[in-house]
Amino acid sequence: MWDMKTLMEETQNLIGLSLTPYQISQLKRYRQELEIWNERYSLTAIHDPEKVRVKHFLDSFSCYLAMENTAIENLIDVGSGPGFPGIPLKILLPELKVTLVDSVRKKTDFCQHIIDVLNLEGIVVKRERAERLANDPRYREKYDWAVARAVAHLSELSEYLIPFVRLGGRMLAMKGDSGPAEAHEASEAIKLLGGELSRVRHLTLPGVAENRYLVVVEKKASTPDRFPRRVGIPQKRPL
Repeated sequence: MWDMKTLMEETQNLIGLSLTPYQISQLKRYRQELEIWNERYSLTAIHDPEKVRVKHFLDSFSCYLAMENTAIENLIDVGSGPGFPGIPLKILLPELKVTLVDSVRKKTDFCQHIIDVLNLEGIVVKRERAERLANDPRYREKYDWAVARAVAHLSELSEYLIPFVRLGGRMLAMKGDSGPAEAHEASEAIKLLGGELSRVRHLTLPGVAENRYLVVVEKKASTPDRFPRRVGIPQKRPL
């Protein structure tokens, strides 16, 4: 079992921020609860403690590398699963308002459990499809950042995320080796949705051989009302 000192050091090295003892205690409880729930419900394919530290917690913190020096008051995490990256980002940045979105009950139930256990405020969970939620005026074009990790190809993912982003806000897709190629292939879809590719940042996580990329899209124009299309269509017929 890894100790939290390792995560503290890796976080400092990766993003230049220091975790407080209280944040460490929150992350420790989060890890413990994830282990318990994983045994019952198999929330994530990653069970090894070392991989949880790097591929869940540290990977979530890496979003800050794209977000620093931007407006970041509120964020929506689409396809959040058991809370990554939204809950670690909320722990890292306590003033951040976060909306977690997933369509799978066991995952949203776990996220709500963690929110309750850690007494987190300014964070809500929605069990809904992104295509429906993005057409709700309470959520459409309301966020500084819309984030997703390992959800879909970028052309499909852009249709889920960009409608949530306010003008001047940004979308962040967390990608593996395919990141640069997907960014190129999705350029027309991104433009159609009101976005413009801003940055593809490479990063390396400790002990992880594969490349990681943060693909950032800035919202330049309002997303046309016809997007996102109805549930299932972005997946079946990507832009």
